[in-house]
Amino acid sequence: MAKRPSVVAHRGASEVSPEHTLAAYRRAVEAGADGLECDVRLTADGHLVCVHDRRIDRTSSGRGVLSTMSLEELDSFDWGSWKNPWADLDDEAELPDPDLTKVLTLERLLETVHDSGRPLELAIETKHPTRYAGLVERRLIEALDRFGWAHPRIGSESPVRVMSFSWLSLRRMRVLAPGLRTVLLMDRVPLRFRDGSLPTGVSYAGPSIEIVTAHPEYVDRAHKHGHQVHVWTVNTEQDIRHCQAIGVDALISDHPELAIQTLAHPTAEPPTPLSIRRRKLALRRPPQAG
Repeated sequence: MAKRPSVVAHRGASEVSPEHTLAAYRRAVEAGADGLECDVRLTADGHLVCVHDRRIDRTSSGRGVLSTMSLEELDSFDWGSWKNPWADLDDEAELPDPDLTKVLTLERLLETVHDSGRPLELAIETKHPTRYAGLVERRLIEALDRFGWAHPRIGSESPVRVMSFSWLSLRRMRVLAPGLRTVLLMDRVPLRFRDGSLPTGVSYAGPSIEIVTAHPEYVDRAHKHGHQVHVWTVNTEQDIRHCQAIGVDALISDHPELAIQTLAHPTAEPPTPLSIRRRKLALRRPPQAG
């Protein structure tokens, strides 16, 4: 039987709760997720906040570029109502739950992991390019140091791993905190790394679900080079079972509850070479109109 991959909640339980809110992460923890994933960006006054987009328009009631705003400005916006805009409050309703509506700082998320009462990993993605360049990594190390997680002692391992599409960001992390695990995120595998190797100092491969669907053999290649494979974003039962069947080490999902429930049941039949070829052909077909 294929091993069970760990389940990492992508921006929290973001399928059902507003992404990157404390409520989304608490729901993921309660569901039994093995780890949490977040994106970090730096505010104009030097705070790391958990927000994916460069602009705040999509996930808040404000508008503009995040990096030009202070934490106080960001905290004045509603970060949750976009998820269910039809849920208007009536005159007698209670005030909105701040865990659902307030911008989340990395510091608060680190506290949540620290106080969870059980082993819980945290995958932090640094977003680049940014006007602050390497300051993002320096601020990240400072935040992790306050919890003793930036420089784990010999024989121990930090619960944190740092992910990025930027090799430069991961190189900075290697210099600043050589004991931290790093993940190179990929929406395509560069030609020189298709044998499963990775840039010097990178711990794990982070391919998209599309990559491991079209090229399931990539997982074995990475394993032969001693690298774990952490796949994003895995949101359907079919993709969850596929990742388990091909030996993925961790799957990053918007719906950790679905992933946990799916993996708890006996594994479906592993994909055959014919079914894999059919899925590849399906991915290559142009979308149908209508």
